[in-house]
Amino acid sequence: MTKRFSNTQGPWEKYYGPNLGYVQEQYERYQENPESVEHSYRELFERFGAPPQHPASGIGVSAETNGTATDAQALKKAVAASKLAWNIRTYGHLAADIDPIGLDEKPKVSFLDPGEVGLNEQDLASLPASLIWEDAPQDVSNGLDAIRRLREVYTGTTAYEFSHVHDEKERDWLNRQAEERQLSAKELTQEERKSLLERLVQVEQFEEFLHRTFVGQKRFSIEGIDMLVPVMDELVRGFSKAGAEHVLMGMAHRGRLNVLAHVLGKPYGRIFSEFHHAPNKDLMPSEGSMGINFGWTGDVKYHLGEKRAVGEQGKTRLTLANNPSHLEYVDPVVEGFARAAQEDRSVPGYPKQNTNAAASILVHGDAAFPGEGVVAETLNFNQLPGYQNGGTVHIIANNRLGFTTESGDSRSTHYASDLAKGYEIPIVHVNADDPDACIAAARLACEYRMTFKKDFVIDLVGYRRYGHNETDDPETTQPLVYKKVREHDTAAAVFAKKLHESGVIGEDGLAELRSKINAVFKEEYEEMKNGKQGESHPFPFASSIDEKPLESVQTSVELERLRSINENLLKRPDTFNVYPKLERILQRRLNTLDEGEKVDWGQAETLALATILSDGTPIRISGQDVERATFAHRNLVLHDSKTGETFCPLHVLPEARASFAIHNSPLSEASVIGFEYGYNVYSPQTLVIWEAQYGDFANAGQVLIDQFVLPGRSKWAQKSSLVMLLPHGYEGQGPEHSSARLERYLQLAGENNCTIASVTSAAQYFHLLRRQAAMTNREDAKPLVVMSPKSLIRNPRVASPASDFTDGGFKATVEQRGLGDSPDRVTRVLLTGGKIAVELEDAIEKDPDADWSWLHIVRVEQLYPFPAREVSAFLERFPNLEEIYWVQEEPHNMGAWRYIEPNIRAVAPKGIEVTYTGRPERSSPASGYQHIHTFEQQKIIQTALGQNSSKKNQMSLGR
Repeated sequence: MTKRFSNTQGPWEKYYGPNLGYVQEQYERYQENPESVEHSYRELFERFGAPPQHPASGIGVSAETNGTATDAQALKKAVAASKLAWNIRTYGHLAADIDPIGLDEKPKVSFLDPGEVGLNEQDLASLPASLIWEDAPQDVSNGLDAIRRLREVYTGTTAYEFSHVHDEKERDWLNRQAEERQLSAKELTQEERKSLLERLVQVEQFEEFLHRTFVGQKRFSIEGIDMLVPVMDELVRGFSKAGAEHVLMGMAHRGRLNVLAHVLGKPYGRIFSEFHHAPNKDLMPSEGSMGINFGWTGDVKYHLGEKRAVGEQGKTRLTLANNPSHLEYVDPVVEGFARAAQEDRSVPGYPKQNTNAAASILVHGDAAFPGEGVVAETLNFNQLPGYQNGGTVHIIANNRLGFTTESGDSRSTHYASDLAKGYEIPIVHVNADDPDACIAAARLACEYRMTFKKDFVIDLVGYRRYGHNETDDPETTQPLVYKKVREHDTAAAVFAKKLHESGVIGEDGLAELRSKINAVFKEEYEEMKNGKQGESHPFPFASSIDEKPLESVQTSVELERLRSINENLLKRPDTFNVYPKLERILQRRLNTLDEGEKVDWGQAETLALATILSDGTPIRISGQDVERATFAHRNLVLHDSKTGETFCPLHVLPEARASFAIHNSPLSEASVIGFEYGYNVYSPQTLVIWEAQYGDFANAGQVLIDQFVLPGRSKWAQKSSLVMLLPHGYEGQGPEHSSARLERYLQLAGENNCTIASVTSAAQYFHLLRRQAAMTNREDAKPLVVMSPKSLIRNPRVASPASDFTDGGFKATVEQRGLGDSPDRVTRVLLTGGKIAVELEDAIEKDPDADWSWLHIVRVEQLYPFPAREVSAFLERFPNLEEIYWVQEEPHNMGAWRYIEPNIRAVAPKGIEVTYTGRPERSSPASGYQHIHTFEQQKIIQTALGQNSSKKNQMSLGR
């Protein structure tokens, strides 16, 4: 190697021979495209200009050889060495030691060898380390040392995948962190390692105690991924030190009891009690009876959540969300928790978000992460304005099995984590048997999240010591795997051996820890058996919701207040250019509160939201196209027709005393419903509204509705006042744009768990929203499901006069005006609701000469809870009543009929016939042909209004 001359001036003096050639090549690339070279070279060229074109005399040239040829060959080797370093950083993860029990066959990684790029060790040794590794430690003296050390970093028990992160600054930061952590003094101290061993022994012995004490009971043990608990401990510590006031967590079953005990601090005695007997025996049914008290249903122990305060003076609140067996569906709920915890909703405008105030951790199964679509939906929240929460740390508790299914049958990707690459989320795979590496990964994840406000994935690769649950024998399907598992030491034993070899603990250190910790479990168990602890439950059991308080809710608004708010809603900056067609529509609202005028659906909604804000209740509304609304009736976010800038009148409304958040959602239902539910649970004082683009689109979120929104109170005493607006109505638009599947929500209704409504006037909708807002954060808070209209939005019959807003409130039933004036002449009553009720009104008014004295109609605007008192009182007014028809648009096996029939019969006068009128039973909700739809719709109306229609005709359409 030639000597370096000290008289070369400027920064170029350290570059000579092939190094100088390499810099010259980089400068040529820089001249063509500055972004094509590393930022360090860009900074160099920007500051000092071009490198010298000719080396100082004698540099890089031997007297016996041709200088040009030698430099070209050296340059080629330098480029090859750089390529090798890039290969190691990018693909080193394929050769990493991340498989604790050697289940996987090692892939071929010859491209990590110098020979594959035409180099040998002598070639590498002749190159300076800085050419290959710019930030190489001082003890790395040449290229060979650099390559060896980089291989140690990228092929050890931690595997790094960062190349899919497009942002260069992020990627460079990640690589620097990985290299510094492996090679610097960021290792754990001796005391930290002792503490870590003790925690691992607690984790291990807790599972073994349960296994011995409660033989054959399911617990979905953590064993094989024991480091999950210390990793979560470390993340909690990191976030708490960084100032987080909330750490929100979600996970499925695997390891949940251990996380509850050790991360959340749930007392051992309480967990033992849940294995031993029911948490509250007073709520159990008596012998020979099924009379279970309200709210007793609860949930199994490995679904339950917990709360805990940690950190200095308990400033950080930990929350582990309740989770059903639908695995990953808790993910968006936790994301909603975090966003709610980060936002200040006390001032008008969008809420003020502080992403440092709360952080979220999600624990996934390795089969579920690529297998459950809701995971991808949740990852998509990462950078969306209405849903991002400053980054979630995802931990894949990777035991390489999904129930009995091996990885080759459960995913098409190399890693369980590969889905995250599409969202540019950094990934670290780490061997769960190397506690030092696991803690380093947790610290890296925490620092990345706090620095870049984005998601991070830790793939914690371990194994599963028992079957899917403890009653399952895994060796029937994985005999070879479990032969290795039986021969493999626990993580605590592996780590204890390592600490003993390094002199941190003595030979008996592990045995002493096990004995000490087991004594604690025994003592706690005996105290539980003796009744000294364990009877309490983490959440109070739900109590029955009384409907009476709803009647006293004041929802009417004074006329002058409404007028003032309405005028302010129509104000906007002088320089703002509203689309002319929309401007004309909005200006029509100015006088709708005057005598003789009426307010339409869209304006009624806006007035409701505005008055709720003026009452001091914050609002969050989201959904696909919700800013404008699918049917263009809302237009709460205006777009300047010349500049594209946006303006929301509710953000500058003078009367507003709380925040208003409105967000167009991604094209997802499950994750968005989960997010909004989670936001509402964590911020119960907020009126949270989700609107489906079409009502039946909520089908895609049915798991969240079935498992969280409607049973959450009964299972977990988890209250929510979430509003779901589901456009519903038969307009001949086919199966997917007609029915919001009303029948499903009515089937899920029970224990006063929700309100289900289908209202037919703007004022009714106004009062319903205001009543719901008044219920937020109250003991009787519950979700509201609204079959919201489509064509009715602009139907003049739905518009309401100002008096309907200033007087009264929401009515569970509404009588048809102009009918029933002679009660003794009424022989038929139609009970109905929604769009068909308006069409019946229209049909009656189109035949003004007909005698309708025999008929009366009442709209059941609140379907659940069924307004039995109101309907009964209505029916009792007609002494000569002969028949009651339930009229609906939906098929016989859909809609409200099968729910409402027994309710009607329960209040109908004795001997009165109860009949169905609607479409016959169908497998599909509606016809795709307009002429068939029109014929059926007219037939329903004709049957309902036909005074002389026979029973045969009535039933022909119904069956």
